[in-house]
Amino acid sequence: MTAAEARRDELPVVETEVLVVGAGPTGLMAAVVLGRAGVPAVVIDHKAGPTRESRALAVQARTMEIYDQLGLSAQVIADAFDATTMQIGDAPSGRLDISTAQVGDTAFPGVRIFEQSRNERLLYGTLTEAGSDVLWEHRLVDLVDRTDDADGRISALVEGPDGLLRIVARWCIGADGASSSVRRQLDLRFEGVTDDATFWVADLRDVRGVPESSMALTFGARTFAVAFPLGPNGHTRLISLAPHDAVTQEQAMASAHDDLGLTVGTVEWFSTYRVHHRVASAFRVRSVFLAGDAAHVHSPVGGQGMNTGLQDAHNLALLLADVCHGRVTEAALDRYARERRPVALHLVHVTDRAFGVIGRRNPLIALFRKRLSAIMAVVAPRLLSTALGARLTGLLGQYRIRYAFNADGGGTPAWADNPTVGRRLPPADDNGADVRSLTWQLHTYGAGTVPRPDVPEWVEGPIAHRADPRGRLRSNRMYLIRPDEFVAAAIPLRHDGPDPAAVRAALAAHDVRAENLL
Repeated sequence: MTAAEARRDELPVVETEVLVVGAGPTGLMAAVVLGRAGVPAVVIDHKAGPTRESRALAVQARTMEIYDQLGLSAQVIADAFDATTMQIGDAPSGRLDISTAQVGDTAFPGVRIFEQSRNERLLYGTLTEAGSDVLWEHRLVDLVDRTDDADGRISALVEGPDGLLRIVARWCIGADGASSSVRRQLDLRFEGVTDDATFWVADLRDVRGVPESSMALTFGARTFAVAFPLGPNGHTRLISLAPHDAVTQEQAMASAHDDLGLTVGTVEWFSTYRVHHRVASAFRVRSVFLAGDAAHVHSPVGGQGMNTGLQDAHNLALLLADVCHGRVTEAALDRYARERRPVALHLVHVTDRAFGVIGRRNPLIALFRKRLSAIMAVVAPRLLSTALGARLTGLLGQYRIRYAFNADGGGTPAWADNPTVGRRLPPADDNGADVRSLTWQLHTYGAGTVPRPDVPEWVEGPIAHRADPRGRLRSNRMYLIRPDEFVAAAIPLRHDGPDPAAVRAALAAHDVRAENLL
């Protein structure tokens, strides 16, 4: 042992199951879910407390479903400002009713404007009410992963107001933002590009020229902007292509007036940035994971970033809980990157392509934007009323994400040959109330009384529901639901009950421990 290692071993030690680095929305969501699932966690953050700036704004439908599972959706609804429509250009025909297109597919259609600071306060309050807290003003200095050794652990050197300490954990979640120190400790690449054009963002009062309670895309001769309603009386977030680099607040407001035709009152917050489209080269290295902006960053215009991070945390925390409680093997941890990294890659590629076309300061591109907006104002409302429109708004709401099942060998097993497998459980017969227990469950829909198959005791059910009127959940199947509300399997029902071989195969494919396979 070196002298440095000896001094390190003499430091105060905090032991836990999971170290969460970063107390933004992603890190706080991970901590809340881990706590609900009975897994000890320690959260550190270099900041002095929760974020005060609004930053990210939109809470999409899938995130609302997660908040509902945690019993927090009513608080979001009470404090959020609803944005159910999107206005494209100036023509009345350009109003898109997102909420209507999502009705029936989610219990929370539309978009809630619930700023990052409010998400953090909600999650931090939930965490402290449960008796936990965050080690504020604590900075990660070093991270050593010895979990490949027998009884090995992760050892983190952390610097706080009272000096250095060690945190020893079984796993670590890096949720510490785009400049992640955890990602740097892992020496992972942050692959992607940064757009050349500069954008500005501002929270404004008394804005005139955009709809009062709708999101809006507005186009000028040189630039364009996306408007998000923050509240009544013109309280608005504007994100706009800057007329030139190094734009000042005064120049940005002049551009909003002269090019976009907007009247602006008080400026509450202003910043400039360049759009990054980047994904970490890996989401997991041994017992260390990346989530949220530490793992992926992209344009904020679609209101997807914070939601994707919150869903990363939800997925990962429940997976770690299953491993911690001995339900599934360590091999199941590969599932996190297999499921969540493709989501991030798809989102980054879509926004990268879109901004590669429209996010430029070029007269021809500006003319193209104007003409495209006129076409979309006519076409988009019609498209929204079709099945394709429902799929597109489902992707916007992030409840149409599908995790691919990787079967060993060729072909799809009978229990995976169903459109619901890999998707979050469609709402039917108040089944959202069932999943609030954060447990594995068996559901049937319109099948009557079905005998319980040989499954581990920690799998609840079968819970009998009425038939799904939309036919998404079939009466000839028994559905295995994961704690994160995703459908793990659709087991064929025979005359004497669920197919035993399909049950065993589905559980084995999800890495359920052999001793739990009856």
